[in-house]
Amino acid sequence: MAFREINAKMVEATVTPGQRLFSQRGAMLAYQGEVSFTPNTAGGQGGIMSMIGRRVADEDTPLMTVEGSGTVLFGHGGHHIQVIRLAGDTLYVEADRLLAFEGSLQQGTMFLGSQGGVMGMVRGQVSGQGLFTTTLKGHGAVAVMAHGGVIEIPITPQRPVHVDPQAYVAHHGDVRNKLSTALGWRDMVGRGSGEAFQLELSGSGAVYVQASEEKL
Repeated sequence: MAFREINAKMVEATVTPGQRLFSQRGAMLAYQGEVSFTPNTAGGQGGIMSMIGRRVADEDTPLMTVEGSGTVLFGHGGHHIQVIRLAGDTLYVEADRLLAFEGSLQQGTMFLGSQGGVMGMVRGQVSGQGLFTTTLKGHGAVAVMAHGGVIEIPITPQRPVHVDPQAYVAHHGDVRNKLSTALGWRDMVGRGSGEAFQLELSGSGAVYVQASEEKL
């Protein structure tokens, strides 16, 4: 496994010859061995379309390609780090929440409106996050960042999960998302997002929720 959790705010990655990691720029804290860090302009395995998606969404988060032989310590801004291991499914996560991920994963971009319809588009305006979500698919590990710790909540066909959009970190599995208002439009005048909107996730999978609503 590429990532080992050192503590709540730091992970150690093992870099081996012939295998690549991708990390957010500025995430490297220290390293040992013969390891190189190269700016990545192609957007990981997702190619140029991933970069275009992030730029359109104002989420131009530069990636570094990490190669060689050794170990690297990753962390960023004192944020809590959660390691998520994928076994062939797809992880949906905001680009600015990605700390590092294995190069075996295929990166892409999804327009939120494609799952949530018109209301799915509203989420970007409400939460301050973009209308595009980064996708990572395949077998491998991902380290994501959040505020105040993360809890994984299972999603089952019998029990959909409702999440404050600003507390949302990521989700994976065969899951559909839909944004709805918890209050009438008249009640929302003068309010921020908070519980005025709810992101409903239904299907089979899991959602990761952070303890704080603070945006990265």
